[in-house]
Amino acid sequence: MDKCDDDSAAALNRRSVLGLLGAGAATLGALAAPAYAQRRGEPSEAAVLRDPEVPVSGNADGDVTIVEWFDYQCPYCRKLEPELRQVAHDDGKVRLVWKDWPILGPVSVLAARMALAAKYQGKYAEAHDAMLALNSRLTEAKIDEALAAAGVDVDRAKRDLGANDKAINAILARNNEQAEGLAFKGTPSFIVGKFRVPGALTMDEFGQVIADARKAKSAN
Repeated sequence: MDKCDDDSAAALNRRSVLGLLGAGAATLGALAAPAYAQRRGEPSEAAVLRDPEVPVSGNADGDVTIVEWFDYQCPYCRKLEPELRQVAHDDGKVRLVWKDWPILGPVSVLAARMALAAKYQGKYAEAHDAMLALNSRLTEAKIDEALAAAGVDVDRAKRDLGANDKAINAILARNNEQAEGLAFKGTPSFIVGKFRVPGALTMDEFGQVIADARKAKSAN
């Protein structure tokens, strides 16, 4: 797995995706039907959009789903997070799905596991926001400090992590398998509706992709 995209790669991804949008959903490569997914090794639409163990935000009944694969140490994920949340808030009909994809080393894995452990006390969103708000390289001590400041019971999270180790590892394994099946190369990467978006977008570009996703949905 590759590291977080650099500026030039992210810009190239944006240009490529937005250029393809004008050509229609078929050119972009929508999430495939089950037979195609099996042949291409891609995950099914249901597996990507409706994993019951993966945290969801935004409008749970929204008509367009944005799925984000991210790493807590990725600077582009950190920069994008408030903009993505603003897009979802302003639109009002966007469902956000958070796929922890810790590809930047062991501390990233620890951060993802602790965030998912915080879910057992109803604090995943707080943990998620707290760690993406940090502007320095993570350490175990910084993770604990950020979680505590966000109202997470860190001792309980560590107990829950131990008790639910297999389930949490299974979530991370599924997230990774899906990202690789969709040919994502780094973080952040997205599915918007049924479009692959392999890189960060601006707020305006997200708005355009969301609008195209709605058009594609209504056309089917």
